[in-house]
Amino acid sequence: MKKIIAFLFLFQFSFGQVNPEEVETTQNEFENNFYEALKQKAIENYDKAIVALEKCLQKEPNNPEVHYQLGVNYLNQKNYVEAENAFQKAVDLEPKQRWYWNGLYDVYYQTKNFNKSIPIVEKLTTFDVNMKEDLVSLYMTTQQFDKAKMVIEDIESKGTLTKAMEMYQMQIQNMQKDVKPKVGDLEQAIKINPKAEQHYIDLIYQYSATNQEGKAFETALILEKEIPNSDMVHVSLVKFYINDNNISKATESYKRVVKSTKIDFKIKHRVLNEYLIFATKNPQLLTEIDNTLTYFDNSVGMDVNKELGKFFYNKNNFELAQKYMEKATSNDMETIDLLLNIYDFNQQYEKMVKKSEEYIDLFPTKANLYYYAGKGNNNLKNFKKAKDFLEMGIDYVIDNPNLEIGFCKQFIICAEGLSDTKTKQTYQKRLDALSKK
Repeated sequence: MKKIIAFLFLFQFSFGQVNPEEVETTQNEFENNFYEALKQKAIENYDKAIVALEKCLQKEPNNPEVHYQLGVNYLNQKNYVEAENAFQKAVDLEPKQRWYWNGLYDVYYQTKNFNKSIPIVEKLTTFDVNMKEDLVSLYMTTQQFDKAKMVIEDIESKGTLTKAMEMYQMQIQNMQKDVKPKVGDLEQAIKINPKAEQHYIDLIYQYSATNQEGKAFETALILEKEIPNSDMVHVSLVKFYINDNNISKATESYKRVVKSTKIDFKIKHRVLNEYLIFATKNPQLLTEIDNTLTYFDNSVGMDVNKELGKFFYNKNNFELAQKYMEKATSNDMETIDLLLNIYDFNQQYEKMVKKSEEYIDLFPTKANLYYYAGKGNNNLKNFKKAKDFLEMGIDYVIDNPNLEIGFCKQFIICAEGLSDTKTKQTYQKRLDALSKK
């Protein structure tokens, strides 16, 4: 969630003399309503947030941030017409604010209105060049292949293409009539200049795209021989060696890729995923992964330990999942929920209680944190403490019957531990009613 700091808003009173007390009252009223809107949005009471924001508009009808927040709440309600109108108003009032444009893009993306998305994303690329990948995807979806090709070439001229962009590039090339001649041109270009790395890379991709894996592998080996210091060749070689179950060679190429300073971290991430799947079949290789994780530390936007934790969680390997999730640097709710869930599976209730209590201080309206704190304390026989957490958290359960059922079950357990017949009966009735729905 973006941080909104109300004291940054401009309050304009430019129509003659104004009573200072009236000005202060108006300001306070605006700020109170705005903070109320933020509070209600945080607990997903979007109707109440909208009412508070409409009161703000009565004071400042041309405040772009208020229109933007209205758009966010309407979008959360899937009221796309009102969301679009609100975001458009924010953009009209303050076209230099990226997030207002992002709001419009969110509306069009969710409604799959790709044609309307394109001019918005074209604008967003002026704020963030990484949005060019979204633009390529939109051009491809709307079959504007020439425009997609131009953007891909622009991205390539400034750095390394991601796997997604490589696939789009191949798709465009395969649609062109000169695909076969291009392969021949590349082969001829390599004969003329055997030290031009990019020709080999392009040829490997062309062979792979047409399922000629043998030729692709041969080309990679030639590149490795002609340009021994090439790191990019190992992006292809690691896949070939994995397919051939050549553990030593696959590991050597994997290390070469992840240690390289010339290869984009997204490509490294893809190679890590390929090698990780290989390592699950050869568990001794997990040590190799642990030894190379430091090379991902500066990878912007990617928490490798979290990704590894999720991978093993989905494989039901909760021991390894815990190992990596505890090292994760992300502090988002997905990471927190997975870690607490892993503690639950591993019956590590002391850790579950300690972590859930820490996170409650950071996210005091997240009901699942109170659930884990309650369940953990129940399992530790701290029934009074469990009841306190459950009572604090159940009011935050909104439209989540499974979590509500979980709360009821934990209430029953702690009530039994406290010999509290009344509480047990109350939540048993609630549980029975939920179970019938």
